[in-house]
Amino acid sequence: MIAVAGIAVIAAILAVMLKRYHQEYSIVVSICAGVLILFAILGNIAPAVQQINTLLSSAGLSAEYAAILFKSLGICFLAQFAADSCRDAGESALASKVELAGKIAIVVLSLPLFEKIASTAVGLIGG
Repeated sequence: MIAVAGIAVIAAILAVMLKRYHQEYSIVVSICAGVLILFAILGNIAPAVQQINTLLSSAGLSAEYAAILFKSLGICFLAQFAADSCRDAGESALASKVELAGKIAIVVLSLPLFEKIASTAVGLIGG
């Protein structure tokens, strides 16, 4: 966490200093810092993924559910990062489109899960 905080503070100072003279460089610094922070965080995700897999397997749930969960989380993080970067660059309309694309991707990814839920419900009803 110290590395993340250090990267963020240094990037913020650089971005503020550069914004006065070259705003386009300020945006590049912010995006690069965001990518560095993202990679720093990715190293800490493996234990959480293992714990979630353990919980799902002990509950008797399929590994397919875990895959859908992890892919959905990845889409959320990526879409949020891209949308925030667009907003930092002053492109709020583009940021909204990125968020919409992320939501649609999650719905499409979850369709097999919805199908299983529907078939289970029909089976319980007796149809």
